[in-house]
Amino acid sequence: MMCNPAARLRASLVPVVAFSAVLAFAPMALAAAPVVRIDGSSTVYPITEVAAQEFQRVKLHEVHVNIGVSGTSAGFTKFCRGETDISNASRPILKREIEDCAKAGVRFYEMPIAYDALTVVVNPQNAFVSSLSVADLRKLWEPAAQGRINTWKDLNPAWPAQKIKLYAPGADSGTFESFTEIVVGEPKSSRPDVSTAEDHAVLAQRIAADKDALGYLSLDYYVENQKTLKAVAISDGKEAVLPTVDNIRNGSYQPLSRPVFLYVSEKSLEKPAVREFVDYLMKNGPRLVVEANDVPLPARAYSDNLERIAAKKVGSIYGGENKARPRPADMKKLLEALMHGS
Repeated sequence: MMCNPAARLRASLVPVVAFSAVLAFAPMALAAAPVVRIDGSSTVYPITEVAAQEFQRVKLHEVHVNIGVSGTSAGFTKFCRGETDISNASRPILKREIEDCAKAGVRFYEMPIAYDALTVVVNPQNAFVSSLSVADLRKLWEPAAQGRINTWKDLNPAWPAQKIKLYAPGADSGTFESFTEIVVGEPKSSRPDVSTAEDHAVLAQRIAADKDALGYLSLDYYVENQKTLKAVAISDGKEAVLPTVDNIRNGSYQPLSRPVFLYVSEKSLEKPAVREFVDYLMKNGPRLVVEANDVPLPARAYSDNLERIAAKKVGSIYGGENKARPRPADMKKLLEALMHGS
């Protein structure tokens, strides 16, 4: 039986026509949703994660917010290469990072977002450690401690001769830099025999599983895991104080309190999705920070962040140094400096 050549030709063209139709609509069907790219501090991650979840719901998931947790230092490396729109940071941007951004033409807005506390924790099974002094922490964490301070008894003769297992954020963490700068006196100066992880959630899990553990992490991760971790009160020449919200706000938890930040690319703010996300976060800042188990700044801080964008006040007020540890009483001066660029 012979087939009609014309019919056979028409039949052969059907898949081609159908595929052509798909291609014609492909730009609309496959158009990628706008993406807000964030990376950096695991301390700040819970805040931007809460904000991202809400923002994406409000935008009916027509905008994607992708958040990495590579650590403050690694986050700044990506940010200064122009690979991210926003950098989460648990310390101010440093001089070398400012220079890297400048070389790449990346101008930025520095935005304080919350008040955090470096929280020293032990396993809940530890019944004898309830407080430590900053001097104790230095004696334990300084590089010279390796080989000398190995057991609890080495730290305090009244404590048992059980081996201490130390846990800390990794070298790319702003928390690690801040803790070592405050406690040891030099950023990143620490004994090397320490178990590390960039992700504070991983740190919390490891400390909770080790009865001889002692470590430090950010306040939000302690609050999230307070049923499996025990916070240690810290003294610095005065009565030992726990990292409670009230103690952080009234300035008595010192010297381990600090503000944390977002750094936002000026160029990225030209993208509607990035600008809308930043606006949403700042307009809902106090509530979102509380939901992320951190301590919000005064409400004025968040509106000032947006006003700084309107006034084009780019750059950092810290001069490339990690010196962001004002007491709450000094916060007004800090915010005024941020707003006026002084």
